[in-house]
Order: sequence, then C-alpha cells, then structure tokens
Amino acid sequence: MPSPPLRAAVVGTGGIARGRHLPALAELGDRAEMVALVDVDAEALARTADEWSVPGRYTDLDTMLHEERPDLVVIATPPGNHRDSAVAALDAGAWVWCEKPPALSLAEYDEIAAHERDGGPYATYVFQHRFGSGAERFRGQLEDGSLGHPLVAVCHTLWYRAPAYFDVPWRGRWDTEGGGPTMGHGIHQMDLLLSLLGDWHSVTAQMATLARDVQTEDVSLAMVRFESGAVCSVVNSLLSPRETSYLRFDLTDATVEVEHLYGYGNADWCWTPAPHVDDAQRVAGWPPLDDLDSSHAAQLASLVDSFERRERPRASGPDGRRSLELITGMYRSAVSGRTVLRSELTPDDPFASALHGGDAVSATARFRGAGSATAQSTVPTVEESLHG
Repeated sequence: MPSPPLRAAVVGTGGIARGRHLPALAELGDRAEMVALVDVDAEALARTADEWSVPGRYTDLDTMLHEERPDLVVIATPPGNHRDSAVAALDAGAWVWCEKPPALSLAEYDEIAAHERDGGPYATYVFQHRFGSGAERFRGQLEDGSLGHPLVAVCHTLWYRAPAYFDVPWRGRWDTEGGGPTMGHGIHQMDLLLSLLGDWHSVTAQMATLARDVQTEDVSLAMVRFESGAVCSVVNSLLSPRETSYLRFDLTDATVEVEHLYGYGNADWCWTPAPHVDDAQRVAGWPPLDDLDSSHAAQLASLVDSFERRERPRASGPDGRRSLELITGMYRSAVSGRTVLRSELTPDDPFASALHGGDAVSATARFRGAGSATAQSTVPTVEESLHG
C-alpha cells in the first residue's frame, strides 16, 4: 500500500520559501500535501497562501502546530529563529527541514538534537548540493577507491553582495545571523566538501571586514587538514564581482571539479585523468543515465524517503553538524590567531556558544583591523604555525 501524503507546513514566506521550498514540495506530487503556512506578516502570508493554494494560514507557530499536527515543518526564517522553531516542531512530533545555517552555534545545534527521538522526529538541514547526481557519482568513486585517494582540494564560494543587501536588519550581525559569509554563504560548498572528504583534523584561518558595514567578516580564508591527510584551501567572499562556486579535488589518479553558482547539473562537473592512467574513459566517462541537479527538490525527495522508513535522514545529527563544526573552528582560529584542532571544540569552549567566542566587540575590531600592522602582529607567521 502507498504511504499517505506527508502533511507539510512551511514557516516563513520570504524569497527562499517561495523560490525553493514551496516549489520543491509541489514537485513531490501525491507524496506531500501543503497544509499550512506561518508568517508574522499577515499580508505576505495571505499572498503566498493564495498563490500556492495552502489552506492553513497562521501568524503563530505554536497555534499552527496544535491545530494542524503536520508531519514535516520546513523552517525558512532568518537564522536567529531556527533553534526555537525547530525545538517547538520536534516537541510537537513533527520532523524538521531547516534552512542553513542550522543554528547560530554548536550549542544551539546540540540543543535541537536533544529534542529528537529514535525513529523520529528528526531535524535535518538544507544542504542540497550533496544530492545532485554529480556529487553522488564522485562519492561512489571515493568510496570504492577507483580514483585513488584525495590529496589536495579547493573550496571557493566567491559571491557578491552589494552594500544594500545588508540593509535587512538581521544581516551581518552576530546575534541574528551568527557570522558572515563563512557561516551564511560558504556553508553550502563546505558541507559538500565535508560530505565527500569526511572528518577534518585542524584548521588555520584568517578573516577580515574589508568593504561592508557589518559586525562580522565579509571575507575569510582557511587551510584545512583532513583526518585522511588531505589538505584544502577554503575561501568565502561576498566581495567578488565575478561570482562562482568552485570545488576541486586532486586525487592520485584524477582531478575532479565542479563550478557553478547556486546549483549544478552534470554539465558543471569535469573529470581529468592523471597522466599515468591507462583507461581514461573509466575515469572521465560522463554523464550517467540520470542528470539530477543539486536542488531543494532532490534533497526533499530523499528526506521523504527517510520519513517513510522512519530512519535518520542525511544531513542531520552528527552528519549535519560537521559543517557547523568546521565553521566554528575557522572563527576560533581567525579570532585567536592560531591553528585549531577539531578535538578542541568541546561543549565548554566559548566558541561553541557563539562564533565570536564571547567577545563580539573584540572579534569585530580584529576583523576590521585585519589589514593593519597592529592586527598583523598578533597573527603567527608561517614558520611559527609550522612549529606549533
């Protein structure tokens, strides 16, 4: 017997909900039913509900949860609201699919996870780039070792956001956005990176506020070492006029690349065999039979599969935590001026509770002064870093 339609509610009716989440739910067809929308802006709520023919319309999340009893709550609100909305939904028995970043800190992430139960409900997060057919093909090659082992990687999120972008009150603030492009923009590419290469060991990072009037950084750079021994350079920027999202993986037998902006298809991937590889077609043959874009729809379909099986979905629990953990290490390194080990990010570490480490004023001043002689003097030299 087919499963009954999943009853879904969406919290937030802004651009990401209208442009991504609602179309993804509609794409599920008979597998899902949109039962309710929630937004504090009653006019925006009514417009969006009319456009998508959603019957339930609420300005209060708790009321919606009590009246509708949804199976899935999609959270598409600003980051400062994620923890409370996710906890309320889980406590009401609903699964959660929450926009990035998952929460403002590791402590908030862990608080959400504490409200999950075995067999569901679970909270999972929007990391859609894992789910395209290009990433899935490469993941299989990494698992079976057909391309050798990874050595060097590049992970760049080079985007452009004009000054007016930050006129929205919650953007660029520690207390409402958590961090800058490292947290809110580059997280997508870094999550894909980590989902492919696995756990990281250490990170050395610098951040700066160069051109935007924000509390956080507007650019960051890092060197990440993985448990496997592979190393990766990471750059996140909101100051780059030619925008691109680029990942490159150099393995012993091939280079694998993907370049796109906000989502990729098969045509955005490239496999280059190493000179010593005799069977180049085995490495570079492409595309597969399917061409699944990295989209909200692709991840949502996987989530519904997990819901129907009552099993933990991908990009949740420890798997969903990994990218926020690396981001926390990057901020800790940039603020402290030293390399950070993953093992150092314990629950009692101040950076686990806030990415500025408990002193937002000092973090802001450090990033704004990153180009000054005073700021540079507190950052270890290459030789100092190499020797501990």
